[in-house]
Amino acid sequence: MELTPTTPVYPTERIADLLDAMSKTGFQGRKMGEAYRIWTEMIQDPDCTILLGISGAMIPAGMQECLIALAERHYIDGIVSTGANIFHDICEHLGIRHYRGHHHVNDAELFEKGIDRIYDVFAYEDEFRDVDDRVASFIKTIAPFQGSSRELIRRIGEWIIQTRPGGRSLTATCFKEDIPIFVPAIADSSIGISLVMARRAGTHVEVDQISDTHEITQIVEKAAKTGVIYIGGGVPKNFIQQTQVISSIHDCNLGGHAYAIQFTTDTPHFGGLSGCTFEEAISWGKETVTCPRVQCFCDATIAIPLMASALVSSGIRRERQI
Repeated sequence: MELTPTTPVYPTERIADLLDAMSKTGFQGRKMGEAYRIWTEMIQDPDCTILLGISGAMIPAGMQECLIALAERHYIDGIVSTGANIFHDICEHLGIRHYRGHHHVNDAELFEKGIDRIYDVFAYEDEFRDVDDRVASFIKTIAPFQGSSRELIRRIGEWIIQTRPGGRSLTATCFKEDIPIFVPAIADSSIGISLVMARRAGTHVEVDQISDTHEITQIVEKAAKTGVIYIGGGVPKNFIQQTQVISSIHDCNLGGHAYAIQFTTDTPHFGGLSGCTFEEAISWGKETVTCPRVQCFCDATIAIPLMASALVSSGIRRERQI
């Protein structure tokens, strides 16, 4: 049996070279390097449409500019996100900030001061409620509304650009770059709260989540092949995964996603979909048997800055696919 030696990593100023070198080492450092290589393969494959799933509190944790860089360079073609991430993204665009706090704190005191805690990140509840109200008021201006979350988020992206032209957000960037954002569990977020506020005020608004499923499956069916990248798991992960099952039911058997990457701290042995392996997904037809795939068990707030920096510093270019 002939074995390939590991190669020690040498310090370097170029992050792309660092991750490439890490792919020749061991443990999760190797997985991180392999993820960079597979993402690069996706970008260089002219037939590949790349879908990104975002869960967790990535925007409050400071990952916004990394995600914007991925969208601006079209290193991704479509996004499925939790509603919370998009809400916090809208807040940042409108000038509402998240603050460095601490996880060892008296939460009862924070409640009395009107401060919300997201692990070690703080935010002001009254500022969030102001954004809830502003989004609800915007929804009234487009009523009656009936459509997918993709269409609603597109319109919100246009609105926040008009409201604060100097703002920065993933939502606004995706509007400018024509990158669809799906929020399949939109009711489970502050955007859902705004929708309830608008409806209780007599506004006719219907977010058709079945249309979300149909629209993203159409994107997958029209693509020559697809690559998937998951930041965490949750609803965004399986929402993208199941497109392959839906297409096979409708006599459009695509064979599964052609590339797959996940950054997660979840483990498979508890049976949850967030931690399930891509090998398990093969049994469902969600990934191809031969697809380059890797799961890096790492906090996404470590992985995403490294991955985005490596891809940007590599100078690799890509045009919009969808």
